[in-house]
Amino acid sequence: MALEVGSEAPDFTLNDYNKQQVTLSSFRGKSNVLLVFYPFAFSGICQGELCQVRDELSVYEGENVQVIGVSVDTPFSLKAWAEQQGYTFPLLSDFWPHGEVAKTYGVFNEAAGLATRGTFLVDTEGTLRFVEVNQPGEARDQDAWKKAVAALSA
Repeated sequence: MALEVGSEAPDFTLNDYNKQQVTLSSFRGKSNVLLVFYPFAFSGICQGELCQVRDELSVYEGENVQVIGVSVDTPFSLKAWAEQQGYTFPLLSDFWPHGEVAKTYGVFNEAAGLATRGTFLVDTEGTLRFVEVNQPGEARDQDAWKKAVAALSA
């Protein structure tokens, strides 16, 4: 099932790398959310993408956007990766039930057991304002996200 711009973002609750629960709907009325699904911590393309997000975090924060990374990694590996790379935004573990949230968003690769590169911008009302799914091995063009983020306040 593919999600489309204008539809409601499916709600979920996952643990972050400190095993604290994060619920998507808890951001409603407070901030927009950029959900960045990625295959695995410590992998080349994923690390490059998330390091770019880290380095440009002020762009998102300036537009009242909470960035949240989601993968099927365990909280332990996410914590080690966040500490190694200096990620200050939440990384959520969709480890068990394995890939359940990624499946809900239509970005779970069943054969490989991982989340594909799905990017979803959710506004303060819980509506999807940007949806992009990239194929395995295909890096994302983050300029498209930034245009969608800028359009939120336009």
